[in-house]
Amino acid sequence: MMPFPGGIEANANAALLFSFVAAVIYAFALDMPPKWTRTAAKTLAVALLAVLAAMQGGPPLLVAALALSAAGDAFLSRDGEKPFLGGLASFLAGHVAYVALFAQSGGGLGLLSAESWRAAIALAMAAFSVVMLAALWRRVGPQLRIPIAVYVAAILAMGISALTTGSAWVIAGAVLFIASDGLLASERFLLAAISPHRVWMRYTVWVLYYAAQLTVTLGFLIS
Repeated sequence: MMPFPGGIEANANAALLFSFVAAVIYAFALDMPPKWTRTAAKTLAVALLAVLAAMQGGPPLLVAALALSAAGDAFLSRDGEKPFLGGLASFLAGHVAYVALFAQSGGGLGLLSAESWRAAIALAMAAFSVVMLAALWRRVGPQLRIPIAVYVAAILAMGISALTTGSAWVIAGAVLFIASDGLLASERFLLAAISPHRVWMRYTVWVLYYAAQLTVTLGFLIS
């Protein structure tokens, strides 16, 4: 059963299906050397979610956040510090768009104090962010410390702003996003280069990340 009317032939359902196929293809190509085909699969997975959001009349900020994330994926599919910084900047802009989107559609920060479960999740997000930043601060070079600190602040703001919305899908997506980024940072900066854990962590990062983008997208389009 497809989430949008018209069956599999409908443009919206086709875009969703092709997005999922691209995500699966990238998962199989994840440990291969960087090639344009791998970059294309990774980029298309989320770019097609942006196309889906636009086709379904989703909020422009959602389309922008997904498009910026797809650009970040394109950068991060390549190796090296410059692509990493390009990806960091793209995702930073994407998180800013998400913060604006969630703030626009949410009920304000007062919800965090009105409902204890929201406050508990917000505190857990803040504690996780502080611990990750402290760990990364000691392990990365001076040139990366400020960009990473700004990024951590942005993703924390994204998570807290998601908690002000009434959508369980959006909140779940934000939690998955933070988990994905935390695992990615651990794999990239905290693990030893020869650690056997790198393989499963790379796959888990991708699954969590794609699930996060998909969940937030569907939260705005079908809930």
